[in-house]
Amino acid sequence: MNTEQINKAERMRGALWGMFVGDALAMPVHWYYNIAALWQDFGQLSDYQAPKTHHPNSIMALANTSKAGRGTQEGDIVGNVILKGKKHHWGPANRHYHQGMQAGENTLNLLCARVLLRSLNAIGDYAPADFLREYISFMTEPGRHNDTYAESYHRDFFANYAQGVHPENCAGAEGHDTASIGGLVSLPLLIMASLCEGNLASINAKALSHKRLTHRSPLLERYSTELSALLFHIFHDTNPNTEELACAAAGRLGFPAAKVIETVRRKQSSDFEVIGGLLSPACYIDQSFPSVLYLVSRYPNDFEAALIANTNVGGDNCHRGGVLGAILGASLGFKAIPKRWIDGLAAHDELNIEIEAFIKQFE
Repeated sequence: MNTEQINKAERMRGALWGMFVGDALAMPVHWYYNIAALWQDFGQLSDYQAPKTHHPNSIMALANTSKAGRGTQEGDIVGNVILKGKKHHWGPANRHYHQGMQAGENTLNLLCARVLLRSLNAIGDYAPADFLREYISFMTEPGRHNDTYAESYHRDFFANYAQGVHPENCAGAEGHDTASIGGLVSLPLLIMASLCEGNLASINAKALSHKRLTHRSPLLERYSTELSALLFHIFHDTNPNTEELACAAAGRLGFPAAKVIETVRRKQSSDFEVIGGLLSPACYIDQSFPSVLYLVSRYPNDFEAALIANTNVGGDNCHRGGVLGAILGASLGFKAIPKRWIDGLAAHDELNIEIEAFIKQFE
C-alpha cells in the first residue's frame, strides 16, 4: 500500500508519462505470443529497443485492408486513405506490425491519444468535433506518424468516412476484435480532464461519449466504466489502496484477482502462469483488462517491475502497457517512473510540453 501523499499534479504527471512509457517499452515485442522467440530476439526487455524486421507471430498479412478484421488485401483504405505508403508492408509474411519504428517511439493508438491530448489543451474542454477533425487530419495526411499497422476500428472508421458518412457516425459496428484493450488507451485523458466535476457518473459519461466516436461496443463499455471508477478513486480517495481497488474491480468483472495474487505470492509463481495461463495475453477486453488489474495488484508499489512484467509476457502488451502505465503512474506519481524511460521517449520534448500544458489546464 502506498502511504505517501501525492498531489493531484504529480498523479496526473505520472499517469500521462506512464501511458506513453508503457506502450513504447512493449512496442518491439507487440503481439509476440511465442515467448521463446521473444527471448531469442530480445532477452528480457527492460529498456526501449527498435523492432526487428521479422516478427514470429505477425498475422498482418491476413488483415483486411478495406475494413475491420481479416480478409483480402485488395482494398485500399490502408494505403490510399490511411497509412499512405505503408500498404506494401501488410502483405509479406512475418512483417513486424511496427516496421521501421525507432526505440522509444509510440504506436498508433497512443499517438491518437496525443491527438486528444492536444485537442483538450487547445480547447480547454472536451470538444468531440475538434477531436474528430484532428484525428482525421492526423490519420489521412502523409508523414504524420511512423507506424505501419492500424487496428480494426481505425479501418472501419475510415471505410465509412471514405463513403461520405459524417465523422460522428463513422465508428464501425462491434466485431470480433472491437472490444479490445486498445479501445481504453485514450480514456485516462478524458477521466483526468473531468476530475474537477467531482462526479463519477458525469466523468464516466464523458469517457463513454468519446469512446463511442471510434468504438460502438457495448461489451467494451463495461470495462471502460471500471477504468473510470478505478482512476476516480485513485485521484479522489484520501489514501487510495490501489491493490484493493484493482482486485475489487477484477472481482466485479469475474476474475478472482485477490485469490490469484495470494496464490502467486505464496508459490512464487511466474507472471506467465497468469497471463498466458489463466488469462489470454491477446487483445480481447475480457482477458486483457483483468490482466492489467492483475499486474496492478501484483506490483502495486513498483512501476518498473510491473511494466517490465507486462512487456515480457507478450501479446497485446502495448495497449495493456498504456493502461497499466496510466493506473500505476496515477497511483505512485511521476517520481516512481524510471528517469531513463522518461528521457528515452522519442517524443520526450514535445510530450513534456503537452503534458505540462494539460496539468496547468486541468489540475
